[in-house]
Amino acid sequence: MPANVWWKRGVVYQIYPRSFQDTNADGIGDLDGIRRRLDYLAWLQVDAIWISPIYPSPMKDFGYDVADYCGVDPIFGRLSDFDRLVEEAHARGLKLILDFVPNHTSDRHPWFVESRASRDNPKRDWYIWRDPKADGSPPNNWISNFGGPAWSFDAATGQYYYHAFLREQPDLNWRNPAVREAMHNVLRFWLDRGVDGFRVDVIWHLIKDAELRDNPANPGWTAGQREIGRLQQVHSADQPEIHEVVAEMRRVLDEYDERILIGEIYLPIERLVAYYGENLSGAHLPFNFALIKARWAADAIAKLVDEYERALPQGGWPNWVLGNHDQPRIATRIGERQARLAALLLLTLRGTPTMYYGDELGFINVPIPPERVQDPWEKNEPGLGLGRDPCRTPMQWSAERNAGFSEGKPWLPLSADRETRNVETLRNDPRSLLTLYRRLIALRREHLALSIGDYASGGVEGNVLWFERRYGETRLMVALNFGQKAVTVRLPNDANVLLSTYVDRESVPVRIELALRIDEGVILAL
Repeated sequence: MPANVWWKRGVVYQIYPRSFQDTNADGIGDLDGIRRRLDYLAWLQVDAIWISPIYPSPMKDFGYDVADYCGVDPIFGRLSDFDRLVEEAHARGLKLILDFVPNHTSDRHPWFVESRASRDNPKRDWYIWRDPKADGSPPNNWISNFGGPAWSFDAATGQYYYHAFLREQPDLNWRNPAVREAMHNVLRFWLDRGVDGFRVDVIWHLIKDAELRDNPANPGWTAGQREIGRLQQVHSADQPEIHEVVAEMRRVLDEYDERILIGEIYLPIERLVAYYGENLSGAHLPFNFALIKARWAADAIAKLVDEYERALPQGGWPNWVLGNHDQPRIATRIGERQARLAALLLLTLRGTPTMYYGDELGFINVPIPPERVQDPWEKNEPGLGLGRDPCRTPMQWSAERNAGFSEGKPWLPLSADRETRNVETLRNDPRSLLTLYRRLIALRREHLALSIGDYASGGVEGNVLWFERRYGETRLMVALNFGQKAVTVRLPNDANVLLSTYVDRESVPVRIELALRIDEGVILAL
């Protein structure tokens, strides 16, 4: 791939469609709402939008239980609305990435309805069916990622079917060539409509152990933790054959110009990088979630970045993620002041950054009253704080009713500070977090060193992490103070401040020594 292909130099912005903008007063965001907010995204200067699932669905897991891969759920609009969204996004120079959910369908998908009709149905082998053990128990000990057994018994046919998530989400059998061909045709359906790529849900789950052997116990698990952690997922995910499956998807995308394949993969770095594939024949970007789980300290972040850079295959392009629809908000995890530092880090490390809607406003997790809980994970494993509703609350556009999100009752509560934490208010504040994000993205566009340049590890001095980005003769230094004390950092030579997380000292010359305030990060031109 050329060094300046759009997905290498650009910034991806994730939209959770239920929560972005409602246009029909039902309290749920829709495609027309996204279309009406394209000007905001163009103003922010992101390069691509990734939209979480919009397919027809019973919404047991809010779209991740797909009933039709080639349509749009009426909640979100019609297929013609999607086509108009693609057209208008492209007119603004924005790419559109669609969520693809190939591991499982809804139990109401016509494929599964046929599959469970009888043992000799032609689509029986499109899913994973097995006989009970002699005592009638499930075929093995696998656990659902949402808690409880991963097998459900179908009394009509006398067999169990496997579901890595909800029982309403039966797993497809990706060892069946007919399944692969059907899903490849789904990809082509959307690619032909102008989609610029896919984020593939739980891609490391697609192939299971051929013998369906029991998973071994996890000696590090203790009561009160997620049930899925009780076993090591040795046989239920990340199997060797998965890489050919990913390579086949990639070949479908390669039939089109400059389309991107992104894989959702929650694995250690040394296993994650295998998804680039042999000779980079796999995912363009196996999602790197290391920053989400990292200890938020200069030494830990420096070690993580260096390990990741070393582990990348030759020519593999890195990527970084700070938050998404499954994780607590970054400002909740590390605090709002350090969230400014996180923004600087995300947008200056080498690789493609992915933002999550609302993070540019400093969203924190919104408390959800018990009677308004929506997330099936929270309902399945109550009391563990696993619910994802707090990070999926509606986007806040203005101080108007319901923060300008909807004329009806929003499907999830808004934050208490919505009258001040909204786009309209913060875009007019020259030192707001939103302004900082916009300035950072503008600098990435202005300086190739920040988008496609090389990364040079600097070092750690106390609570300060620094590194360089280089392109041609340009050398930019990034310094971040993770500590709660002001510090002075010695520079390799004189420099000029391009941007501070305080957004208050652009174009300030610095001689040899740099004074960093509490929670401050800066970009310097050396």
